[in-house]
Amino acid sequence: MIRAMAVTVSNRASAGVYADKSGPVLVEMLEDLGCQVDGPVVVPDGEPVAGVLRDAVEGGYDVVVTSGGTGLTPTDQTPEMTRRVIEREIPGIAEAIRLEGREAVPAAILSRGLAGVAGRTLIVNLPGSTGGVRDGMTVLGRVLRHAVDQIAGGDH
Repeated sequence: MIRAMAVTVSNRASAGVYADKSGPVLVEMLEDLGCQVDGPVVVPDGEPVAGVLRDAVEGGYDVVVTSGGTGLTPTDQTPEMTRRVIEREIPGIAEAIRLEGREAVPAAILSRGLAGVAGRTLIVNLPGSTGGVRDGMTVLGRVLRHAVDQIAGGDH
């Protein structure tokens, strides 16, 4: 079974200004893929993102999926924090996620989310909207098992 962590990146949700909406969708979709899921862990953007990602890698998670912090505002720092943690980028996943929703939501291409590997953990950034999570998980669901198997040393 794939061990997954769902992380919501939101300054306002982490401060209790409003409830996290994307995290529960992320958890549900990961569970639908057969994952054992922890979270959603809700953190503010910036250094706490790098911290939770490092902790997840050290904790041996197979996959960590984040929701939020991938936009263009000055406080959106999730890709930068992710880049500090990953060792190898997987640009095809991030590109496919951006393209998945572009017909319905042209602004989907503005997401700066990354995907990559740290140790034996796949890390994928998704947009913070529930629709962005659904589109991103649709893409990730197509390759998740194969990616996790490859990262663990499985054959092609």
